[in-house]
Amino acid sequence: MRIHLELTPNTKPVPFEYQQKLVGTIHKWIGNNSIHDKISLYSFSWLNGGRMKDNALQFRNGATMFISFYDEQIVKQIVKAILQEPEMFCGLVVSGVSIDDDSQLNDCDLFNCASPILIKRKLADGSIKQFNFSDAEANQYLKETLLSKMREAGLEDDTLDIRFDTSYNKKKLKLVRYHGIGNKASICPVIIKAKPETKLFAWNVGLGNSTGIGFGAIY
Repeated sequence: MRIHLELTPNTKPVPFEYQQKLVGTIHKWIGNNSIHDKISLYSFSWLNGGRMKDNALQFRNGATMFISFYDEQIVKQIVKAILQEPEMFCGLVVSGVSIDDDSQLNDCDLFNCASPILIKRKLADGSIKQFNFSDAEANQYLKETLLSKMREAGLEDDTLDIRFDTSYNKKKLKLVRYHGIGNKASICPVIIKAKPETKLFAWNVGLGNSTGIGFGAIY
């Protein structure tokens, strides 16, 4: 289930690397919830509507974004929290909230990024390696991560096939710094062939790693 937010114009410049501030706001709304201790079965977009000005972002006409959760009960809790504490950061304040019932995705196979998709794996030596749409392993890791989240939710789908649409000529990599760590993530559409309920699950929980800190939301 997806929550759409409308935000007021900012009153202070929004830094390009605002993701940490956004995560802090979302976690404030989630509150003391068991969702923090589990695999992230939620995702959220970046802010839409910004323009560059004086080495920062300005949302002169306000901003929009969405947050999606697999658990409908949590959605109700989050909406209540948003209405009680609509203040975000840099003067952005939630001015409108709407909820989308789960979309019908039977005939939809192609999905776009609402935030970059991060793929990472721990290697045998303990180091972390990041992968993107140009790596041969990327599609398999996308599938593995989604299946892992599905198992957490008690879902199965042996028909699942998921891959980056590398024919998209505007695909690119985005370097995102989070807590001082550089994450090289993919902005590239994804093709998902699966049961409708699997597509809907991915629609809500996102793709790849670290969806709980603002990666991998799709639309």
